[in-house]
Amino acid sequence: MAEANQLNSASAWLNQREPRSMGLGRSHLFTAVEAGLDPLVLVFSLWALAFYFEGSVRPAYLILSLIVFSLTFPGSSQLRLPVWKVMAKIAFHWVWIAGLLLLTGYVTEYFHKFSMTVLGHWLWVAPAAQAGAHIALRAAAPQLLKLQGQPSGAVIVGMNEQGVSLARHIAGSAYSGIELQGFFDDRGEDRRTASDGQDENRLIGKIDDLPAYVKRHRIQFIYLSLPMASRPRILQVLDGLKDTTASIYFVPDMFITDLIQGRSDTVCGVTVISVCDTPFRGVNGVLKRASDVVLSLLILLLISPILLVIALMVKLDSPGPVIFKQRRYGLDGEEILVYKFRSMAVTEDGGTIRQASKNDMRVTKLGAILRKTSLDELPQFVNVLQGRMSIVGPRPHAVAHNEMYRSLIKGYMVRHKVRPGITGWAQVNGQRGETDTLDKMQSRIDCDLDYLRNWSLQLDFFIIFKTIRLVFKDSAAY
Repeated sequence: MAEANQLNSASAWLNQREPRSMGLGRSHLFTAVEAGLDPLVLVFSLWALAFYFEGSVRPAYLILSLIVFSLTFPGSSQLRLPVWKVMAKIAFHWVWIAGLLLLTGYVTEYFHKFSMTVLGHWLWVAPAAQAGAHIALRAAAPQLLKLQGQPSGAVIVGMNEQGVSLARHIAGSAYSGIELQGFFDDRGEDRRTASDGQDENRLIGKIDDLPAYVKRHRIQFIYLSLPMASRPRILQVLDGLKDTTASIYFVPDMFITDLIQGRSDTVCGVTVISVCDTPFRGVNGVLKRASDVVLSLLILLLISPILLVIALMVKLDSPGPVIFKQRRYGLDGEEILVYKFRSMAVTEDGGTIRQASKNDMRVTKLGAILRKTSLDELPQFVNVLQGRMSIVGPRPHAVAHNEMYRSLIKGYMVRHKVRPGITGWAQVNGQRGETDTLDKMQSRIDCDLDYLRNWSLQLDFFIIFKTIRLVFKDSAAY
């Protein structure tokens, strides 16, 4: 769908994290270099400036260097991105890190430990040095590849959709260090996935021919793209490859299930693969919550006069409470109370709730303006501070609507693996307003699940900025 395509294109350059490269030949060298590139450049640029202006690197700078290194290590792989996207990511990350450091220094009053001349120059020297380092790495990458000798040979077992997709990604990666020889598959041509006629996607032979071919051509990487249901066949293939030194990897069969934050983990020493999980585990959870608290506090301070004016206008406009409290489903499907400025003459929160529609008689004159501009949602920043909501996430639906749609839409309740948001990916992609058909609600849920699959802190900021733009021209709200 169009919204999913937009999300893929947005998150492709917004997402700072890339998955670990399993069996991607010599790319591990570039992964290692890029992991340390940004942290070391930031640290060494600070040391250089301190030595230049003060003649030495005092302990205060060493402590600051340790903090900076901890915040930025490991750096992300960016060789496959266009140069302008790399520059944009460097600028975004540096504004975020520098802002955090400056705020911390101001609050703790540790600014007096540093030279303002050194810090002032570091604010522009550091990102400039990062940009130069990435450009230099790109220029040196072809020579680094040549120094490491011939590329590693690889084959894919199973000419199906995920196997061909892997082949396309390998062919399009200039720094993978892999030379894909082709496919092994037992099926007839009518059952194999088309390979776009690329030479590297050619069919080499039957699966029984695989062990001999691997030994004869010294293949280093084998990717098994067989359906997981074919367990006996997989065991047979693995048994035949025991006499080789090739590294073997499974390509997940995406037809089994639609993975949400799929990744490997261990439980009491046993390796498991997550099928459906929250993106906010560990550090990600801390980052998400910290950004919510900091931003909501800042926003509430800035809009407090507006909140008072709106509250007074609501009170004078029609009888009833200023704040409308409605039961919604929150994290893990637990009921929460969500705050809004009352925009209707009624305050419905029962077992059956009718969504607001165009020219709805229940909406007050002031309420129509509040809903059109999303000003009725402002009290929800208090919900964010309470820990009930997040600034960005799937929009919470009334409990009555949840109970209805959870039985009609597959995966509906997965959206509750995270805190609901004041705004979300669905809302900035035209899925705001009345969902008077099942297809409209399905489109909204599809967007919510895409957000869970592709979450990053940068994507959250992207959605926030897009929400601000839409406030002034959203025709779907009423």
